[in-house]
Amino acid sequence: MSGNQEPILVKEESVVGIPTPLLKLKSWQWWVLVSINIFFLIGGQAASVLLGRFYYDQGGNSKWMATLVQTAAFPILYIPLLLLPSSSSNADSSETSCSLKYIVLIYVLLGVIIAGDNMLYSVGLLYLSASTYSLICATQLAFNAVFSYFINAQKFTALILNSVVLLSFSAALIALNDDADTPSGVSRSKYIVGFVCTLAASALYSLLLSLMQFSFEKILKRETFSVVLEMQIYTSLVATCVSVIGLFASGEWRTLHGEMEGYHKGQASYVLTLVWTAVTWQVCSVGVVGLIFLVTSLFSNVISTLSLAVTPLAALVVFRDKMSGVKIMAMLIALWGFASYVYQNHVDDLKVRRARQQAQAGRVEPPC
Repeated sequence: MSGNQEPILVKEESVVGIPTPLLKLKSWQWWVLVSINIFFLIGGQAASVLLGRFYYDQGGNSKWMATLVQTAAFPILYIPLLLLPSSSSNADSSETSCSLKYIVLIYVLLGVIIAGDNMLYSVGLLYLSASTYSLICATQLAFNAVFSYFINAQKFTALILNSVVLLSFSAALIALNDDADTPSGVSRSKYIVGFVCTLAASALYSLLLSLMQFSFEKILKRETFSVVLEMQIYTSLVATCVSVIGLFASGEWRTLHGEMEGYHKGQASYVLTLVWTAVTWQVCSVGVVGLIFLVTSLFSNVISTLSLAVTPLAALVVFRDKMSGVKIMAMLIALWGFASYVYQNHVDDLKVRRARQQAQAGRVEPPC
């Protein structure tokens, strides 16, 4: 069957590359899991972006600290991991030991990429308003469509190409907006730096998602949902170590005490802001990796783009961000691009249902 990606409902029918437990799920059970991960992704992403902007607005200035909190809360994921069956219980021991070095290499590589990506996002959020930052992040869908084509062998359709073009136009409008709102004290040159860093972070994030999907399908090959948590825990551990090294190597650790004392909302608020930012990032990350595991990296990125409808509006209420005509137009174009992709999924799902009905009709036993 042609299409840009594996349709979401084909999880019930396909066998190749799909973990056995997912094949055993009923349609409504699979949709419940997908819905939970969608909620984690959208809610976690919106909250973490707003808290990150709040950290900078109230006197925070450490880019490495803002990078560190994006992965530092990974130990809390051990709680649900201990409640799940072991991901290696159904795996062949010889195969697991043979591939152990490759698994470690994958976790280290992805962890380093995550740390670099988080730093780019931190710089972008420092120099951009929360709404502008979120709109630029929407380009990750276009980047991921390209990476999925080359890495995950997913095909383009006219609707997906339309989505990529529209999201690219949306980012271009933000880049060319001369009346762009910026946080207090941010010059035009720093705004451009923030734009470039956020755009680069979106591209790197999309590459990361495609690499994660490739790792699930070709390297890890384990059949329980705990593999999702393991992926998040071990890559976050590596990313956290890289961030701590960066924090001390840059010398920013020396400014943290003064930063906490000078925080506008008080020292307690400073600590709580960092703690909840760390927690919400982990919630978001679980949703991201969970959707990659349950569906595909491209679908995960599409759901992440839904923050367009959440974060800018929340920033409008919380931070009084300006919604200029150009920004509203960019949002509408991006939503149009998102709708194009969603409609493509709808078309693919209809094809799956027709194929299922035809297969069921073909299995009807002839009368005696």
